[in-house]
Parts: sequence; structure tokens; C-alpha cells
Amino acid sequence: MQDIVIKIMNEYGYLGIIFLIFIENIFPPIPSEVILTFGGFLTTCTVMNVPGVVVFATVGSVMGAFLLYYLGYFLSPSRQEQLINGKAGKFLHLKMESFQKGQSWFEKHGNTTVFFCRFIPIIRSVISVPAGMAGMDIGKFTILTTLGSFGWNLVLVSLGAWAGKSWEKIADYMKEYALVGKGILIAVVVIWFWRFIKRKKKTVCGK
Repeated sequence: MQDIVIKIMNEYGYLGIIFLIFIENIFPPIPSEVILTFGGFLTTCTVMNVPGVVVFATVGSVMGAFLLYYLGYFLSPSRQEQLINGKAGKFLHLKMESFQKGQSWFEKHGNTTVFFCRFIPIIRSVISVPAGMAGMDIGKFTILTTLGSFGWNLVLVSLGAWAGKSWEKIADYMKEYALVGKGILIAVVVIWFWRFIKRKKKTVCGK
């Protein structure tokens, strides 16, 4: 995977960065830490520069975030209700009231969540889906996603430029940081599953 990423960036420069970051947002296992740190390194030996790499990477990030946002957006509100009140919702013991509470929480804390989650690997991409499902204002979403993505990209590209030929060491360090994102995602899934089992037991006992 890393060899393919490097080859694309070497051949297509800024356009390659947009494409790779766009794909990385949709398919998180593609390592953004490799794309961005290598992009930073390229600024030391090609005509590319740090501001250019950061800007084009941010464009790719926002494009990917838009796609996921609208994926969530088109599930709401009627399709969300159909899903929750349908067979899938009954099987998972989903309730419209609980879902509405979740939407209310996102409306209160969504701004902070969308911004800061852009700094957490894997979750930085996934967060766009619930933002769309909650119907978050597209203007706010765009601004917060752009600022968060810009910050993440600036840090990694700058580190790659600073490290130069040792950029892979930075990428390796960031892979360890990515484990934090995976850990958080796993924890969320485990908590959700635990609550699901707990609700199911209550339902059975109630019968």
C-alpha cells in the first residue's frame, strides 16, 4: 500500500495528493500519515511546497468529508424513521425517542466533535456520517471540517518537511498514534454492543 501511495504522489504531485486524501477519507485504512509526511518530504526535493501540499490535501479531505456527510444526510429524516420503525430497527431494538436524543446531543456538541475528531485517525473520516444524519448545518460542517483538516495536514506535512529523508520515522510514530483512534473506535463499538445486550435483556425480562 505504501509503495502505491508513494508512486502516485511521485507521478502526479498535487493532484495525486488530492486523490489519495479523498480516498483516505472514504477508506480510512489508507494511511494519511504516509501521504502527508511523504508529501512534506517532497517539498524538500521537488517544486512542491508546504503551503501547496497542505492546501491540496485539505481540498481532498473536504471532498471526502462531503461524500460521507451526504451519505448520512440522505438517510434523514424520513428514511431514518423508516429504518428505525422498520424490521431492522425492531431487530436492533432501536427507538425513535433514543435516536432523537442522540440527534439533540449532536446538535449541542456537534461543532466541537466535528472539529476535534479530525485529529483522530479513522474517526476523523467516520464523524462526517453522523454529522449528515443529524442534519448539521452544511456551512458549519464545511468550516469546521476545513479548519480541522487543515490543522491535521499542516502538522504532518510540516513534520515530513522537517524530517526530510527520515520522513518514514515520523510516519511510523504516527502509526502508533493511529492506534489511539482504533482503540477509541473499538471502545465505542463495545459500549454500544454492551448497551444493546442490556436493552435486549430488559426487553426479554419485561415480557
